Amino acid sequence: MEMKITFPGGEKVNAEISSRIIPTDQPIEGGGEGSAPSPFDYFLASLGTCAGIYVLSFCQQRLIDTEGLSLIQRMEFAIAEDGKTKLSKVAIEITLPPGFPEKYRNAIVKTAGLCSVKKVIMDPPEFEITAI
Repeated sequence: MEMKITFPGGEKVNAEISSRIIPTDQPIEGGGEGSAPSPFDYFLASLGTCAGIYVLSFCQQRLIDTEGLSLIQRMEFAIAEDGKTKLSKVAIEITLPPGFPEKYRNAIVKTAGLCSVKKVIMDPPEFEITAI
């Protein structure tokens, strides 16, 4: 798999993958125009949306109505020993739809935890950066 990163101007950085473009920009206070989410915003969103697709699939496979189903993701930040702010906790709360079967409550929580983005964070890959 390959992704091309391009620079369309200003503080914008795009990721091109499979003929799709994922635009990013920095917030105004960071020197950008705020025209798109920042790369870090996409990272955070990838956690919630990944858990979300697992939760949605869980309900769809069991023919559970998803009207009213949602997830709220809360992030906590702390100051690390080096003085920099770091992401210290991600909490995801699933709002179950009316009539959701009680027997599946624990199972849907476990299902959300199967998110592949979370798994990569828990077992990070090796990074290699070169310049040619």
